[in-house]
Amino acid sequence: MAEASLRTLVVMGVAGSGKSLIGKLLADRLGALFEDGDDFHPPANKQKMTAKIPLTDEDRGPWLEAMRARIKEVRTEQPMYVLACSALKRSYRDVLRGGDGVKILEFVYLKGSRELIGERMGAREGHFMPTALLDSQFATLEEPENALVVSVDQTPQAIVEEIVARLS
Repeated sequence: MAEASLRTLVVMGVAGSGKSLIGKLLADRLGALFEDGDDFHPPANKQKMTAKIPLTDEDRGPWLEAMRARIKEVRTEQPMYVLACSALKRSYRDVLRGGDGVKILEFVYLKGSRELIGERMGAREGHFMPTALLDSQFATLEEPENALVVSVDQTPQAIVEEIVARLS
């Protein structure tokens, strides 16, 4: 498979921005493999978040490395991969990117207000990330400079349509 045909889209943003839903819908639309970055967290990280303790950079290191390894692994199996991951800091995005150029790995930033995302988080059930940690997510967020930025104040279908249109 030619390197130029390989592509990874990392759907990023704070907790509650819709990364998992949009990532799954986008992957379905593109015929891509979808995985959720939450599934790469070790149990200790999930326990901390469930206990309303924000993760440190040290906590996130192995998680980011596991996702980078998976990005490289998937390339041997799939031409298109969509990964939902908060990727809040530039240094985290640098780990995920490795040496990949923007045509190989692109970040799709789901951007929304604290109020809107807080409302959505409050309405969801069964997720380990409590609304109480949303402020720490926004405090940690370093908005990406080179990403496809999409507002979350529209329907999931409209968000996916916008992403697909802007990718082509």
